[in-house]
Amino acid sequence: MAAPFDVVVSGHLCLDLIPQMGNVAPPSLALPGRLLEVGAMQMATGGPVSNAGLALHRLGVRVGLMSRVGDDWLGQATIDYLRQRDPALCSLITVQAGEPSSYSVVLAPGGADRTFLHCTGTNSTFNAESVDYDLLRGTKLFHLGYPPLLPGLLVNDGEGLSTIFRRVKPLGVVTSMDMVVPDPDGTGRANWKTILQKTLPYVDIFLPSIDEILFMLRRDDWQHWQGDTLRHISAAYLNDLADELLSMGAVVVGFKLAEYGLYIRTAPAEAFARLAVLGLRVEEWANVTLWQPAFLVEVRGTTGAGDSAYAGFLTALLNQQSPADALRWACAVGACNVEAVDSNSGVQDLPTTLARLSAGWAVRTESLRGFRT
Repeated sequence: MAAPFDVVVSGHLCLDLIPQMGNVAPPSLALPGRLLEVGAMQMATGGPVSNAGLALHRLGVRVGLMSRVGDDWLGQATIDYLRQRDPALCSLITVQAGEPSSYSVVLAPGGADRTFLHCTGTNSTFNAESVDYDLLRGTKLFHLGYPPLLPGLLVNDGEGLSTIFRRVKPLGVVTSMDMVVPDPDGTGRANWKTILQKTLPYVDIFLPSIDEILFMLRRDDWQHWQGDTLRHISAAYLNDLADELLSMGAVVVGFKLAEYGLYIRTAPAEAFARLAVLGLRVEEWANVTLWQPAFLVEVRGTTGAGDSAYAGFLTALLNQQSPADALRWACAVGACNVEAVDSNSGVQDLPTTLARLSAGWAVRTESLRGFRT
């Protein structure tokens, strides 16, 4: 019997509370004792299980969401929100008695990037036993998101994290992992280079943002460039960084570059045997280095943009697209996402997205040194 899902997305799940703050000047948030009038509160599920999962669902992928919520009102609201999209999405979510659910308050004052007030909740006890491995049999792709917000996976230099991927990989499933910038005073203190060295031999696809990977492997550069990273990187810098990750064991690595688009670099042909279930044309995918500029849109919000772009990339893999088209699909889905304030409502179905691409969608003019488009 065929597996019910082509993709299972696991890991971090929360409820996002997003007050409308376009009228709030960013400096005013630093002034104590002030009452700031804001607009209506938007509520949406957040984290990669929701952001990438719902984007995959909207793109027509059979996706299951494997995560945990508490037995409180926030947990029920999380499940209800997902159930409204499709009851099947909730079939792999478990309720943890006596644990608080995870939530984030997303502060996005006019003209400024987002600030998150986050409660880890049930994500703090997510561990290697939180994944139901039997349910993954027959699934094509397993995607786990935000290990820095799953502290139970990081004990003993990420033993729980590497255990998950070591147990999934023998099932014949393609594995994928996404990140988030760790809290420098929390999980940021973990030895991230060691964690990646232990985990990436079992991870096929790894597309963190440039800031996430700089924090983990190039901390001095991250600290020195913080707030201006994209204007310091070049093709040579990204190639060197990607080669380090490929040497750790991944097959397809890349970096989400926000308004600069998406970059990937891939391993030699023999490594693609690990991705055989996807039926990719290995001669197209092996030993490539590509960069796709971001598409031109009016940005209304950036919550979930990276997760949506990742979902676009995975959808392209499931549809056996070329590397260049996979990058285009990823950047297109990410661009649709930022046209809405919340983490998912901007994402369109696949035919609509591909129609925008076919119509000659213009790209942004930012130039990445050393690349030609």
